[in-house]
Amino acid sequence: MSKTDALLVDLATLVESGRSNQMSLTVVTGGTVITGRLAPEAVWRERVSEVLADSAQLGAFSAVFTNERPADGPPRHLHFHVARILQGTVGIPETGGMYRVAIEDVSAWTVGDFSYSDN
Repeated sequence: MSKTDALLVDLATLVESGRSNQMSLTVVTGGTVITGRLAPEAVWRERVSEVLADSAQLGAFSAVFTNERPADGPPRHLHFHVARILQGTVGIPETGGMYRVAIEDVSAWTVGDFSYSDN
């Protein structure tokens, strides 16, 4: 069992308390690099719910994300939006996606996000 990074938990706690979506972070989890902005869980759930509700095939899943559960203790997950998985010289998806990452699974991280430029 790995030891959770207290500094990363503190960062996630600040994001949760401020309802801000401006904190950029890059993490390595399971050998995958994810880069983007963090959002409070409630904001992230709301946005995922909206995206699913707009889908004819996936609309029924929207309600799963609107059932908020009371927080018990410090955050255990990071909630990324406008995020990309870095693969070679591209970020997938190009427009950014919504990712939930368990803090205990993060093996490395840095403040800020990575982007690519053709310049």
